[in-house]
Amino acid sequence: MNAMNGMNGSGGVATDAVAAGMAAAGKRAAVAAAGSTAAPVLSVRGLKVAYGGIQAVKGVDIDVAAGELVSLIGANGAGKTTTLKAITGMLPWAGAISYLGRPIAGRKSFELLREGLVMVPEGRGVFARMSITENLLMGAHVRRDREVQSDIERMFGLFPRLKERAQQLAGTMSGGEQQMLAMARALMSRPKLLLLDEPSMGLSPIMVEKVFEVVRAVHAEGVTILLVEQNARLALQIADRGYVMDSGEVTLGGPAAQLLNDPKVRAAYLGEEL
Repeated sequence: MNAMNGMNGSGGVATDAVAAGMAAAGKRAAVAAAGSTAAPVLSVRGLKVAYGGIQAVKGVDIDVAAGELVSLIGANGAGKTTTLKAITGMLPWAGAISYLGRPIAGRKSFELLREGLVMVPEGRGVFARMSITENLLMGAHVRRDREVQSDIERMFGLFPRLKERAQQLAGTMSGGEQQMLAMARALMSRPKLLLLDEPSMGLSPIMVEKVFEVVRAVHAEGVTILLVEQNARLALQIADRGYVMDSGEVTLGGPAAQLLNDPKVRAAYLGEEL
C-alpha cells in the first residue's frame, strides 16, 4: 500500500523509478543468462545479503547450467563468499534462489547437501585429527548405497597423493594436500552442484596449478561447478562462463573467453594496463 501511495502521490517520479528498476532487473537477468542455453541447475535472482546495516550483496543474478563450470571473480570483499554462503543456506538472504528447478528459501544446509548442493569452503575445513580415509568416509555420510568404497578408490585415482597417505592424519598434510582432500571429501557425496570457495588461497604457485588441474579434471567428469576465485586469469581459463562481482554487485557476465579479453577485466583483475 505504501508503494502504491507513493506512486499516486509523486506521479512521474515514481513511474520513472519503477521503469528504472524494471530496466535494471532486465539488465541483471541478461547478464545472468549470457552465454548459457541449458536449463539452470542453479538460478539466483535479486539476491541480497546484509550484515547488520551493511548490504554485502546487492541484487545479484547468477545462473549455472548442468555440466557448466562457471567462475565468479572479483576483489577481496566483493561479496563472493557471502553469495555462496547464502546459496547454501548458511546466511539469511532476500531474493529468489532455485536449485534443480525448485525454490530453496527456508531450506537448511544439511537438507541441500542431501540433494547434492555441496560446498568446499574457504580454508578447506578438513577434520584434522582424522585420517584421509576417515575424512572421505565423512563426505559420504549422507549416502545409503553400497558404492562408497569404490568411490574412495575413484578419489584415490583422481588424487594420487591422497592414496599414498591414506592413513595419515589430515592435520599433518600441507595446505595444498588439504585442499585436495577437501575437494575429494565433497565429491564423495556425489554432488549435483559443487561450489568451490577460493581453492587456491594461501597455496604456493605450484600447488595452485595442481589444484586447478584437479578442478579441470573434476569438471571433465561431468560435475557442475560454481567456482569463486581471486585468481581471475586461472579461473576464467578453465571456465565455460564467468561473472565479475564488485562491491556486492555483478557488473559483467558472459563467456569466459570473452571476459578474459575484456579490457576492463584485464586492467582490474589481470594486472594489465588499458
